[in-house]
Amino acid sequence: MEICKHNEFCGGCLYQGVPYEEQLKIKENEVLRLLEKKGILCDEILSIEPSPGQYGYRNKMEYTFGDMEKGGEMTLGMHRKKHFMSIVTVDECQLVHEDFNQILRATLDFCHEKGYAFYHKKSHKGLLRHLIIRRGVHTGELLVNLVTSTEQGFDEAGFAAALRELELDHELVGILRTFNDRLADAVYCEELKVLYGRDYYMETIMGLNFKVSAFSFFQTNVEAVERLYSYAIGLIDDFSGKTVFDLFCGTGTITQTMAKKAKKAVGVEIVEEAVEAARANAALNGLDNCEFLAGDVFEVLENVTEKPDVIVVDPPRVGISPKALDKIISYGVEQILYISCNPKTLAENLYYLQYYGYGVRTLKAFDNFAGTKHVETCVLLGRK
Repeated sequence: MEICKHNEFCGGCLYQGVPYEEQLKIKENEVLRLLEKKGILCDEILSIEPSPGQYGYRNKMEYTFGDMEKGGEMTLGMHRKKHFMSIVTVDECQLVHEDFNQILRATLDFCHEKGYAFYHKKSHKGLLRHLIIRRGVHTGELLVNLVTSTEQGFDEAGFAAALRELELDHELVGILRTFNDRLADAVYCEELKVLYGRDYYMETIMGLNFKVSAFSFFQTNVEAVERLYSYAIGLIDDFSGKTVFDLFCGTGTITQTMAKKAKKAVGVEIVEEAVEAARANAALNGLDNCEFLAGDVFEVLENVTEKPDVIVVDPPRVGISPKALDKIISYGVEQILYISCNPKTLAENLYYLQYYGYGVRTLKAFDNFAGTKHVETCVLLGRK
């Protein structure tokens, strides 16, 4: 595929034009370099797993309204490389399904025709803030969410009709409007209004059903994450009769997958909405041996009397705090499974775990985000 037409300005893809085999080598070497720098010893290092698809894999995009040049025509898309205040319209992005590009273009055209203004970060005036599109890869469902200020005059019925007229490959199951008057340039929901359909889409992962609401966290590359989770779960010796703790569990995808095999699975997550979604999804899948606890991992573990046999961690980019690591180590479980989205904090955490008696049994990187700098790593640790 040729180099993306947005590549000159868009900051989304770092590796445009770099052969895919080379991208994989760069990512793998970066993981190994960071481990070596920290003196991490590994019994086994497996080669990096390629992404099932290099294009069209993202199931969620969050676009921003703005302008490319100050006072220029309104744009809708991604922040410009090295110019955070400038926004590049990305209506031919290669990382998303073509339906996303169509919806972006239709939204921008509709707003141009109506003469709406985007929300200015400095004056805090204007209507349009963000456009969020999400899709169910295995279900073929699309959810569109337009984020605006509470400024009057937006034609909600007209906007919904314009999108519903589009000839899309997926089924548009919901069109939403989110109101946000906060000053910070971030998506925040003060009020959510359904303009058409419903406020969630459905997805299936590893044979389980998930109801994904407008603001739920969910894995971005579904097919790649299925490979990663299948591999990760296969590393655990035996789940039968065991209690598993899944820390930083998000909406509980891996928790539920393990609950099918284990005696009990306990998920811990700081984001309340994610925990509510996890509970609802576990009920949807008829899993009664799943429990989800909301709160900071360290604080939750301090108050839990149950003891795990296996611990799985899938922390955010900042990694795991020393306090939480101490708590995890104190259980003395035989196996810890660490799924990481940031090799730098992974290396730091592994150094700590290694010092306190856990060795890396096997390590494998996964390219779940082709074209970008991001890399996932799956590590099985055992007690020395």
